[in-house]
Amino acid sequence: MLNTLTYTVLGLLGIPLAIVFAALLNRPGLRGVALYRTAFFLPVVTMPVAVAMLWRWLYNGDYGLVNQVLALVGIDGPNWIADPATALYALVVVGVWSSVGYNLIIFLAGMQGIPKELYEAASLDGAGPVRQFFTITLPMLSPTAFFISIVSVIGSLQLFDLVFVMTGSGQAARANPAYSRLQTVVQLFYERAFVTNDRGYAAAIVIALLVLIAALTILQFRLQRKWVHYV
Repeated sequence: MLNTLTYTVLGLLGIPLAIVFAALLNRPGLRGVALYRTAFFLPVVTMPVAVAMLWRWLYNGDYGLVNQVLALVGIDGPNWIADPATALYALVVVGVWSSVGYNLIIFLAGMQGIPKELYEAASLDGAGPVRQFFTITLPMLSPTAFFISIVSVIGSLQLFDLVFVMTGSGQAARANPAYSRLQTVVQLFYERAFVTNDRGYAAAIVIALLVLIAALTILQFRLQRKWVHYV
């Protein structure tokens, strides 16, 4: 549960990242916008298994591309997925990379729905691009950000496929020194239900996860009254 909640909280960092990228792609006169949008959205339409296999190769401690790049500047990189100090954070990077494109497209659509008259009035009052971003764009995007936060939290709490492919299951997964840092609630459910055949324990895990998702969703709906601005 702690691993799952940590992944969920850190994964929310992808939301401001998507807003920044969306703002950069929303600039008028930018060349190659369609190409950039496609590049950002490709991880979303790629199969999660393929994404996990790709990053498993990138993170490999012996021949992975990440460590090869670090070696060029004299840094001896760890085995990212097998090191308890880096395993969970490496998984967060994959999750954020996979979801930024989806969030970016939605934020971009939200930005294009903001009335241009607001920016024109702000310009006449002397507000620059940065001031307009914080006083117009962000408040007007708060309903979109609220939707993205709800979807992101629910999806993060149900994390399974990335962990399963990158670490495996059963004895192979337990041989990983970072196994205790990578196991999620849904992965524990899978092992109890289909590996050890403890269906009662697995059912209890699912009920607990359902209660947690419902509680966090209700909490988010309560908190949105303080920061979401509906026009």
